[in-house]
Amino acid sequence: MSKKTVTKNSAESFFTRADGERKLRAERLLVGKATPLPTGPTVSLRTSSKLGGRKYVFSFGDGKADGNGSLRASLGGKGANLAEMTRIGLPVPPGFTISTEVCTYYYKHGYVYPRALESQLRAALSKTEKSVGKRLGDAESPLLLSVRSGARDSMPGMMDTILNLGINDETVEVIAAKTGSPRFAWDAYRRFLQMYGDVVMGVQRHMGEHHDPFEEVINALKQEVGIEKDDEFSVRDLKKLVASFKALIEERSGKSFPQEPLEQLWGAISAVFRSWQNDRATVYRRKYGIPHEWGTAVNVQAMVFGNMGETSATGVVFTRNPATGEEAFYGEYLINAQGEDVVAGVRTPQPVSQLQKEMPTTYRQLLAVRHILEKHFRDMQDLEFTIEENRLYILQTRSGKRTGTAAVRIAAEMVKERLITKEEALLRIPADSLSHVLAPIFDPASKEKAQLIATGLPAGPGAASGHIFFQAEDAVTFSQKGEKALLVRVETSPEDLRGMIAAEGILTARGGVSSHAALVARQMGKVCVCGACMLRIDYRTKTIATGKITLREGDFISIDGTTGEVFAGEVRTSPSEVVQVLVNRTLEPSRSKIYKNFALLMGWANKYSKLRIRANADTPEQVANAIAFGAQGVGLCRTEHMFFEGNRIDAMREMVLAASPEERRTALEKLLPYQREDFVGIFRALRGLPATIRLLDPPLHEFLPHDSLQQKSLADSLNIPVETLIKRVQELHEFNPMLGLRGCRLGMVYPEISEMQACAVFEAAALVQKEGIKVHLEIMVPLVGFSKEFKIQKDLVQQVAKDVARRLQTKFNYLIGTMIEVPRAALIASAIAGEADFFSFGTNDLTQTSLGMSRDDAGSFLPAYMEREILPGNPFASIDQEGVGRLMEIAIEGARRTHPGIKLGVCGEHGGDPNSVRYCYHLGLTYVSCSPFRVPIARIAAAQAALGAR
Repeated sequence: MSKKTVTKNSAESFFTRADGERKLRAERLLVGKATPLPTGPTVSLRTSSKLGGRKYVFSFGDGKADGNGSLRASLGGKGANLAEMTRIGLPVPPGFTISTEVCTYYYKHGYVYPRALESQLRAALSKTEKSVGKRLGDAESPLLLSVRSGARDSMPGMMDTILNLGINDETVEVIAAKTGSPRFAWDAYRRFLQMYGDVVMGVQRHMGEHHDPFEEVINALKQEVGIEKDDEFSVRDLKKLVASFKALIEERSGKSFPQEPLEQLWGAISAVFRSWQNDRATVYRRKYGIPHEWGTAVNVQAMVFGNMGETSATGVVFTRNPATGEEAFYGEYLINAQGEDVVAGVRTPQPVSQLQKEMPTTYRQLLAVRHILEKHFRDMQDLEFTIEENRLYILQTRSGKRTGTAAVRIAAEMVKERLITKEEALLRIPADSLSHVLAPIFDPASKEKAQLIATGLPAGPGAASGHIFFQAEDAVTFSQKGEKALLVRVETSPEDLRGMIAAEGILTARGGVSSHAALVARQMGKVCVCGACMLRIDYRTKTIATGKITLREGDFISIDGTTGEVFAGEVRTSPSEVVQVLVNRTLEPSRSKIYKNFALLMGWANKYSKLRIRANADTPEQVANAIAFGAQGVGLCRTEHMFFEGNRIDAMREMVLAASPEERRTALEKLLPYQREDFVGIFRALRGLPATIRLLDPPLHEFLPHDSLQQKSLADSLNIPVETLIKRVQELHEFNPMLGLRGCRLGMVYPEISEMQACAVFEAAALVQKEGIKVHLEIMVPLVGFSKEFKIQKDLVQQVAKDVARRLQTKFNYLIGTMIEVPRAALIASAIAGEADFFSFGTNDLTQTSLGMSRDDAGSFLPAYMEREILPGNPFASIDQEGVGRLMEIAIEGARRTHPGIKLGVCGEHGGDPNSVRYCYHLGLTYVSCSPFRVPIARIAAAQAALGAR
């Protein structure tokens, strides 16, 4: 590595050609005369002697780094990658990382730091100062710093950042003289005061305000001097802002802004650590399953400046398109700006391709960095860069957030490029993100008729329509009612996270494809359009105006995140390309790049998965869809769903209202052909794959009308007094449908129901087998809690099978098992397994009966329980492993003790949740079953579980 000293204004490229290959040559970043650190007031720092011998400050710079990419747990993702980039010779501003262990220690010991931290930090700071030839607070060559968070998993925008740290009343004048740009110096000072006042001194939080008091001061001054943009402020204006900001800080916090740079540094470090527990960071971790105990690292770096004039810039770029996965350089930049200007979306930036015209040499260097980073990290990268007077610096890199569509394409193409293996490709795709690939798009005919009102930047693909809401909390409230909200903002901030989670889509008037809104939307799979600058959004009047139309809060609006188009009103949607190929068969597979990559990944998943994936399907159409998505059978066919179509419900109601077994059998004879017909269609669609048929489960009152007019109509059609009908409804009503006369208890009290259903199943199987199609039957008895009730139902089903086989002169391949959905069944599983051929865990009902909670509680107390971390997440979305999971473990252990070869599965909707799928794999289950459209997600999750277990 070259040791040559260069001046700050050197435009010499850090790339050279040697032996026909492009190599990176690292140079010293900044030089200057070293001077002693000035003495000043001692910083008050609470410390503890514990952990005194550990290293938790890691330096990087001049091509050397204490850490590397393998230390992600300690250095956080950002710190580990800064160290790694330094080691491979990229132009990274020097600095140091304070490890995540300090964060956890800080919280555990009541905001106290370990004793050795201060000395380690001073030593690391000294290294940084020597590397750049500047000193923090120096009267001749002052060093300014950035202080940023860095969690193990990227949490974009969720924690706090401080830029330009080290500037004060004295150094601002030095910087103005050194750079020859007083405007630059005073702009840096006002930016620092605004960040420090908010993040460290709590000005904005002090009064519990949602708006930014600093921005109010800025806007007032703009009106006073008659300008519209921040970069139009004169030096005099900026000095006025600095004075106003200092006064605001003292007024709101009761403290003066600290002039001592070292005191500023400790304040910033503590603020970043504290931001680990702020509301938006906590909500984000809860949504993405990031453990709270991980903590964040703090990264302190020498500042480089993209706001030093027209030869300086800052930007965020992706090595591939994070929305579509296309292998193309993607991102944006701003001339004469700092990084926060790009990410915050305050100004709408230029696409990175434009940089080739404005700064061609730097653009070529950036392209080289792109290829180096992708080859080194072997993944699509999201990197931030700054150009200071034509000199390129890389501030950070991380694996880029991407949509499910992009994730599939990037994984498939990187395997073809031999950057990664098939196993790595599968492990990199968040299984849940496959829902993006199956998400609807706008119907072309409906879109053609819609009124186009604006065009912005396509930031999160897909189609979304919803009612307009301007405030995050209003979007949350509206969505909790089951309605569709679309969050519309001038630009989003991390405080909008709850609303972004709740909304169908996000629309902003400002910001680009790397703004906060776009980054978060892509990770969530939300449809997003940014930078629709022709929209005039007025929070006060709650309106969106264009030259053509004005929309108000509550009106419908539609956005196309693939094209960036914005439409007034609601636009109909149509199926995704994958659905068009597999389900509707309206698109040829060869015409869809999305489908080709999807199919490739599904093939790899089949190769590695050990856990079989079935579907919950109740009709031949649903079964056909499930098989198209790769289901390996039906894990739950709910026979009661067959009784609601056409005239069937009339016969079902006649059966429910029957006054004797004879009347009941007469009604059941009407139902039998319907059930048999449905089973024939299901068995044909399965083409020999197994089918688990659940006998009637819900309480009978659910089949009867509860409206007085409908009750009278039914009574008239059955020729019975309406009073008799009302009395029967009251007798059958279950206040809690989880309890009482339902499940196998129906078969115990009314055995003729079980007989009819078993007869329909076996007669249908006989008919399909005569067509040369194999039928593998699994009859499931629901809600068993006693081994004897299962034995009685099993004997009944076996007798029906014998009778049908004898009558139709055929044989059947079938199993009889039960659902484990009440705690007692789990606890006595060893006894039940003596009679059962298989168990299927009904995890929805098992969760309700174990926790005494229902899915309806998601609208009442469940959110509060998750907020206070009583529950790690929604137990109806992901299996409660500590409670419900323990019951499953007991049942599995007991069942295998009695019946070592018993087949075990899950048929609750948890079967489509990736975390639950992985848990079921580790429990050693045979299969999971989920809704047809969740089958691809479960397939990827099952492959990941098998690969992760190696």
